[in-house]
Amino acid sequence: MLPDNMAKVTLDGVSKIISTALVDDVKPGDYLVLHVGYALAKIDPEEAERTLELLRQAALGDAA
Repeated sequence: MLPDNMAKVTLDGVSKIISTALVDDVKPGDYLVLHVGYALAKIDPEEAERTLELLRQAALGDAA
């Protein structure tokens, strides 16, 4: 976590600084739904993994 409701997030090796002002009680290790630099919601790890897998499959489908 960073000061002023900011946090550094990483996805597939890409790091970004985002605002956590819209989500309460964000802690390191939490999974977040992000949009345009803002955390919109926390989700549980199982849901996060399902979502990431769907995104990976969609990306592979576009490449074929």
